[in-house]
Amino acid sequence: MRRKTVIFLFVLVIVFAMADTHIALHTFSFHTIPTDSTSIANATHNEQDRDNDTTLVTLSKTDTTRMDSLKRAIYQHNKAIDDSIRADSVMRARSNGIESPINYSAEDSLVYDAGAQVAYLYGNSKVDYQNMKLSSDKVVLNLDSNLVHATGTADSTSEGGIKGKPEFSLGEQQYSSDTMAYNFKSQKGMIKDVYTAQDDGFLSGEKAKRDSTGMVYMQRGRYTTCDLEHPDFYIALSRAKVRPGKDVVFGPAYLVVADVPLPLAIPYGFFPFSKKYSSGFIMPSYGEEQNRGFYLRDGGYYFAISDKWDLKLLGEIYTRGSWGVSAASNYRKRYRYSGSILVSYQSTKTGDKGLPDYTQEESFKMQWSHRQDPKANPYSSLSASVNFATSSYERNNLNSMYNPQTLTQSTRTSSVSWSTQFSSIGLSLSTTANLSQNMRDSTIQLTLPDLNISLSRFNPFKRKRAVGKERWYEKISMSYTGQLSNSIYAKEDKILKSDFMKEWKHGFQHNIPIQGNFTILNYLNVSPSFNFTDRMYTSKVQRSWDETIGKERKDTLSGFYNVYNWSLNLTAGTKLYGFWLPSRKLFGDKIQAIRHVITPQISLSYSPNFGARRYGYHDSYQYTDADGNVRLVEYSPYEEGMYGVPGKNKTEMISWDISNNLEMKIKSDKDSTGFRKISLIDELGASMSYNAATDFHRWSDLSVRLRLKWWKNYTFSMNAQFATYAYEFDENGKPYVGNHTEWGYGRFPRFQGMSQNFSFTLTPEKLKKWFGGGEVKNEDDNKNDDEGVDPNIETNMDENLERGKHSAKKKSNSSIAETDEDGYMRFNMPWSLTIGYGISMRENQQGKFNKKTMRYPYKYTQTLNVSGNIRISDGWNINFSTGYDFENHTMSMTTATISRDLHCFNMSASIVLRPYTTYNFTFRCNAATLTDALKYEKQSGINNTIRWY
Repeated sequence: MRRKTVIFLFVLVIVFAMADTHIALHTFSFHTIPTDSTSIANATHNEQDRDNDTTLVTLSKTDTTRMDSLKRAIYQHNKAIDDSIRADSVMRARSNGIESPINYSAEDSLVYDAGAQVAYLYGNSKVDYQNMKLSSDKVVLNLDSNLVHATGTADSTSEGGIKGKPEFSLGEQQYSSDTMAYNFKSQKGMIKDVYTAQDDGFLSGEKAKRDSTGMVYMQRGRYTTCDLEHPDFYIALSRAKVRPGKDVVFGPAYLVVADVPLPLAIPYGFFPFSKKYSSGFIMPSYGEEQNRGFYLRDGGYYFAISDKWDLKLLGEIYTRGSWGVSAASNYRKRYRYSGSILVSYQSTKTGDKGLPDYTQEESFKMQWSHRQDPKANPYSSLSASVNFATSSYERNNLNSMYNPQTLTQSTRTSSVSWSTQFSSIGLSLSTTANLSQNMRDSTIQLTLPDLNISLSRFNPFKRKRAVGKERWYEKISMSYTGQLSNSIYAKEDKILKSDFMKEWKHGFQHNIPIQGNFTILNYLNVSPSFNFTDRMYTSKVQRSWDETIGKERKDTLSGFYNVYNWSLNLTAGTKLYGFWLPSRKLFGDKIQAIRHVITPQISLSYSPNFGARRYGYHDSYQYTDADGNVRLVEYSPYEEGMYGVPGKNKTEMISWDISNNLEMKIKSDKDSTGFRKISLIDELGASMSYNAATDFHRWSDLSVRLRLKWWKNYTFSMNAQFATYAYEFDENGKPYVGNHTEWGYGRFPRFQGMSQNFSFTLTPEKLKKWFGGGEVKNEDDNKNDDEGVDPNIETNMDENLERGKHSAKKKSNSSIAETDEDGYMRFNMPWSLTIGYGISMRENQQGKFNKKTMRYPYKYTQTLNVSGNIRISDGWNINFSTGYDFENHTMSMTTATISRDLHCFNMSASIVLRPYTTYNFTFRCNAATLTDALKYEKQSGINNTIRWY
């Protein structure tokens, strides 16, 4: 009896457990239904809804009188499920369109009609099927017809009056709409008020149809690059065919700006959307130039060779016969190298053929920039920076008229270098090709190649296994540097025609320094050194006087010539420290101490007289001039060599230098240690030398330097020269620098002059800090460390102005204006003003000599440069630069630029006021897709400039 009771309770628990499975689930998965009724029952047992389930169940009446009440309930329950699932499996087999599970969910409610196989989803509904994702406020899912229909819900509190608009994505394609329908099987869909992003642009249309291949056909569409919900501009498309990720082809279209249709229409067009490189034509620009006529410029073809390399071919043609071609390429290999190259050729014809004013010029330009990634090879690198152009190229190039840097650039430099290191032996090898071009006289100095060999410092007497203390000779070190060069200096049209052996200069130089560092008496540092320099030349110039023609004659002799020199040096120096502790009764405890550091240094150097005849480095010849006077001309056959020639005078030099540093230590609450150091005098130094081997001007001039670092971001430095020897009068009464010192006449060394440059940037934040406005904190304050901005980095960029250039891209969507503490709208107009002033003071030997003070008057040379920028409001920016030439009493080059960021468009106007006037106005779309299509440019012609002098 007890066993029967346990079995009955167990069956009763199973019944209640099966009844508890009738709960409404928020996420369902439909699968292929098995034909076995038992499997069907088990597979669908968890798909029953709760009270809102409208599944219709019909039970067939059978004879159940012999069953007890519990068995009858179990039978009826299983029969109902089997009949429902069997009917549902027949309908699914008929549709035969679902290939994978469909996952769907709804936050509010879900109603499923099993008979019609329709699911109704309400409130933030989501449907996922394969790579399709759909979210909407209301979704109707019909499994019989493989159709899903989504709409939003009317809501007066939502933006646009509709809540939960459908968001549909299929792979990488995303669409927003008001109403949409999509068929799982055919992958076709209909969309109303569709909105989708394609590359840099946005497409919208009143009606759109998607076919099985993914193409979208639109009626009454819009294309814009503006990311606002109400765009600033758009291109109205009557009909359009969209290939997602590739392009859009449209029929008649016109431009609409600020909801105003403009009379700018085209019958046909397309926009590419490909994110990959793609080849295509480049449309040229047109215009007129007075000397060369009408033109088509910068038109050609772009070759998308690969994602690592591209090529752009451009051409230009003028109605009066001028033409030009150019090729530009960019290349990059990740973690290896990157660079760009530009080659351009121009044939310029001006005037009429057959007339005296007819000219024809051929010009050439080449730019190459190459950079190797440091990860590619840590021991070898290749870099290039080439900027070469013939002197006539920039003169005939229209774009140079509006580039101030090109207008003022008189010298161009180019270099290509390669270097490698052998770290195991400390050897480095580098070779460089250098080119310096003077655009004023079209002369070129070319060095090809310039080979450098360097052996790092090593200790030749260092013991491999050191035992005991370090020996004195182990501190001796040496290194080696070698340089091989070939150079020529000539006109640009003579470079390629020059003779490499006769007209080029060749040389090889070796430099071997040997040095030791020792400490004497624990405080004195002594450093003796020996320097040996050897030069190897392949030619020398022999000079003589030709009596027949009465001129100097030069003969170049080829061969191998070795020129060397050596010198000995000894340097001794130390540091002296002095401290002063101020009285607390007089100064309080704010000043803790003042430290004075004196660094004296004395040097001795010796080198023999390499001008002696036994060396052969210097020579002379005599001649008789027209007045019958015998003249002696001294020269060096190697003075035109690449590395010069040793001096011909003996050197026994004694040099001294003294440097002072003064610092103060004070209490500070801002420092974590409680104390802070202040530099009173960063450096005050002087240096002078005495050469005992000469009889004329043994003393050098006195050089004094001063450096003050009272501000964190500015360092004041000044260098001054004091002449040692005084002026004397010759037999004609003209002053000259004699061999008597100033202190011999009881005077201090004569002040020759000094130079100083001052540059300062003024901003509103600095004014507030100076005049009691307090510290101005911004969002970037936490980016600076305790030391502040690095003063070695020179920049005039104002970060607030840079952020203001793109005012439309704000971090917050709040439209509430910022107010101050009193509730008034905060006025903010960021600006910066940079003032650069340079002054130099020198003796003017062209002026009148003052016999009373025995010196010439001083001449002052001043330069003033002013540049600034100001942001009037969000998007409005003004930049300007000017200066004043005190010597010519006129303004230096003056430029001004005003720009306006119109969110989708950018407008800028540039003008050059001095030394001539030109202007350039540009209005173009910001998006790269339309930057060449939607633009307007106006600029002054090359012959419309007005010079001011």
